Amino acid sequence: MKFLVDAQLPNRLCEWLCAQGHEALHTRNLPDGNRTSDAYLIELAQTGGWILVTKDDDFVQARLVSGKPRQLWLIATGNIDNISLQALLEQMFLRVQAAFAHCSFVELSRTHITLRD
Repeated sequence: MKFLVDAQLPNRLCEWLCAQGHEALHTRNLPDGNRTSDAYLIELAQTGGWILVTKDDDFVQARLVSGKPRQLWLIATGNIDNISLQALLEQMFLRVQAAFAHCSFVELSRTHITLRD
């Protein structure tokens, strides 16, 4: 799987996803870095087949209006430190990964996964 990680999430998430055998790109590695526009991220996700990983509800709203990005992973944990985020991912990632085989929008909270289309 290919993951495009938005600016509010740590680069460490990309490293962790790569260690799990996936391709991951953080916005800080794009030409405009963490200042990359939402529209550009959506287009990049669409054309490159990336799952956009974000904490930003603006992408949820964009998806409701335009259907883009095609695949979205919303990290809906509120403020969470990097160690707790990594522990949550280690606990839930296999379920998140499996969910993308059946749906295109996955929301991960501290306690559960919500699948949407």
